[in-house]
Amino acid sequence: MVTQNAMTVPAVSVGSGTSVGPRDTRGYRAFTAVNTVVLLLVCAVMLYPFVTVIAQSFSSPGAIKAGLVNVWPVGFNLDTYGAVAQNGTFWSAYGNTVLYTFLGTTIAMVLTTTFAYAISKPHLRGRGFLIGIAVFTMFFNGGIVPNYVLISALGMKNTMWAVILPGAISVFNLLVMKAFFESLPRELEEAAQIDGLGWFGIFCRIVLPLSKPVIATMVLFYSVAYWNDWFAAFLYLDKQELFPVTLFLRNLIAGASTTASEGAAAAGTTTAAISANIQAVTMILTIVPILCVYPFVQRYFVSGVMLGSVKG
Repeated sequence: MVTQNAMTVPAVSVGSGTSVGPRDTRGYRAFTAVNTVVLLLVCAVMLYPFVTVIAQSFSSPGAIKAGLVNVWPVGFNLDTYGAVAQNGTFWSAYGNTVLYTFLGTTIAMVLTTTFAYAISKPHLRGRGFLIGIAVFTMFFNGGIVPNYVLISALGMKNTMWAVILPGAISVFNLLVMKAFFESLPRELEEAAQIDGLGWFGIFCRIVLPLSKPVIATMVLFYSVAYWNDWFAAFLYLDKQELFPVTLFLRNLIAGASTTASEGAAAAGTTTAAISANIQAVTMILTIVPILCVYPFVQRYFVSGVMLGSVKG
């Protein structure tokens, strides 16, 4: 049996007798330089709004009012952080968001993993029907008004379940996880069956430990979706004590926009500047948990998505 080695690009011989590889050519160096500059510019454009918000959160309202804040704080100020930290409504909404994210992600992962494992088995009766129902919901939905009527009829309005349950299963995540389960060797499950394990034991003791990359990826997807979601709470929640922090931030921005549009006087402009400072502080405090969690899950991100979406 003859093994074929990976194809390599031969070096080019020059007059002096030395060989020049493809990475030593002038064209390759020029391409690398241009590519680096373009990517740095793209990163700068993407990071500029975020850096500006950070700068505004540490700046004085007067500097924000004068339009002096760009990427560096002007009139360094920590009073707004102290004021927001003493705001009980903000921390109540923050706690609600943590609760919604934890419960929602836990429920979503249980439902998604079990559903995906079931429909990944070719011998399952009605498998095509179940997959068809899931895919159908990707393209068609009832709309805002029917969903509102359904949530109200089920008695979930003004409860945390109105925020958690409607997004419990993402069909995209379901199909990615199904493809991942189908790529696992069937011999492992057959050996486990010979050893006396049932389907539930195989799923918990064999399949899930081998699925850490795709599970970490789906946890990231679900947790970010629940953390950033405000529209469901905006539709279904009337009690302020149930608001998530994103809805609190939305109301803060909407109130500041209304004040800025209605106040043409100098006092109104000052109020808008103070509100902009509070908005920036609230935004930073809202996104800090996701920024802290993402680096630990990011290493599973690419591998989890590719393992669940590419078969070969």
